[in-house]
Amino acid sequence: MEESRTGKSLKNVRMNTICYFVSLLVAFFTRKVLLENLGTEFIGFTGTLGSLLSFLNVAELGVSTAVSYVLYKPLHDRDYPKINEIISVLGFLYRRIGIFIVCAGVIMSIFLLLIFKDTVIDVGVIYFGFYAYLSASAIGYFVNFRMILLSADQRNYIITGYFQASISAKVILQMLAAIYTGSFYLYLFFEIIFAIVNAVILQQKIGRTYPWLQANIAEGRFLFKNYPEITKYVKQIFIHKISSFVQFQLSPFLIYAFVSLPMVAIYSNYTIITQRVQGLFLGIMGSTWSGVGNLISEGDKGKIFNVYEGLMAANIFMGSLIATCFFILSTPFIRVWLGAEYELSSMIVLIISIQLFLQMVRGVNDQFINGFGLFYDIWAPVTESVLYLLFSLVLGSIYGLPGVLAGPLVSTLLIVYGWKPYFLFSRGFNLPVPMYIRVVGKNLFAAFLSIIISFSIYSHILQILPVEDSWASWIANAFFFTCILCIVSIMSFGLFSSGFRVFCKQLYLKKKQHG
Repeated sequence: MEESRTGKSLKNVRMNTICYFVSLLVAFFTRKVLLENLGTEFIGFTGTLGSLLSFLNVAELGVSTAVSYVLYKPLHDRDYPKINEIISVLGFLYRRIGIFIVCAGVIMSIFLLLIFKDTVIDVGVIYFGFYAYLSASAIGYFVNFRMILLSADQRNYIITGYFQASISAKVILQMLAAIYTGSFYLYLFFEIIFAIVNAVILQQKIGRTYPWLQANIAEGRFLFKNYPEITKYVKQIFIHKISSFVQFQLSPFLIYAFVSLPMVAIYSNYTIITQRVQGLFLGIMGSTWSGVGNLISEGDKGKIFNVYEGLMAANIFMGSLIATCFFILSTPFIRVWLGAEYELSSMIVLIISIQLFLQMVRGVNDQFINGFGLFYDIWAPVTESVLYLLFSLVLGSIYGLPGVLAGPLVSTLLIVYGWKPYFLFSRGFNLPVPMYIRVVGKNLFAAFLSIIISFSIYSHILQILPVEDSWASWIANAFFFTCILCIVSIMSFGLFSSGFRVFCKQLYLKKKQHG
């Protein structure tokens, strides 16, 4: 029996939620140990190294996004021969990209000592770490290209648990290596080993899930010319990928340039939290991405917009909850977890919280734009990148870390929350833009009202609860504030947001239907 979109989404949500809490426990348990045994300099180095390797991954050019879009219709029609052809084409493209990344990585390695000229880390560690990360990245292109089928078919839950177990094992072994040997080399060696382990797991699970899948890279080279739409979409998506890279990967370099390498590690302590909560958020809401593409391929415009309105309400609801809790609870958590020396100022935490909210909510427009195949507004990501760099460089040179982090806010508000909704409504939905303002406005009003009321109630609770630097105190405060915010938000959104009410009703009915 064929699974429905909702059934697959619910499975993804359950698996992602379980894996989220496992990864959360492992990450926070091991982070302090790694900082104490390997030092902030090395941890900052690995974070910067990961961003450096992301330069090379831009060569992926958005191929996976383009191929996912092309796969929606044959998956809906169960056209297995066509799916085999498309995956073969992807294998051919990824092999070429993998070769390019390896060659470009070798050339980039020549300049590593210039990039890390101000660090005390040994030259051998720098080069070994670079090639360890490069090898792990290349495996994804040469071996793991078939994974795109799981994503396009909403079946990521099949391998998510295995991957999370592998990642957790890797981090625990890296922690043990740090405690008992303090070896940078052994820490980095595990990156390569577990990249291979993940590739083996993936191949086995895909083979069992799709026994009919016969990807032939050699044939993909000749089949490529039969799919000109892939080339068209790749050219458009490439520019969008550049913008995403600039926004999410250059921050460690800018912090390194305007502040210091240890500050990269201190800032990354907070981003570990944001990444984990975003992981939970994407695990719950992000599982709808491929479902939206499949829904749009059916062509029911009324149903498509109703789903959009519900998802927008749900994203703003959860985004406001998560971002507000992060602002209130993250610094006390850092103080108890790592110590007061790893704290950031309230202003910086506020900026990070706003960025967190904006990034979580933007996904709704992005997934519908992708579902409609609207990739041709290539001027928009270019403008976003220019604005990001301009404001980050200028403000960073004046204000340091707060300036670097404030840079993306202007570009995000103008392009992501200005142009993108206009583009989606005028070219995708074919609806007037004021409808977007109506949908978003009532949900933002509900969110702001919830935050104001929750702060007022919580300020009175603080007069009763003990405030001290201990896990018991933090857990008590986190519990009460989260409960207050959740209850008030549910009431506020339930009162002012029709999209939220419809989303909750549909979710309840679907969950009841699927057990």
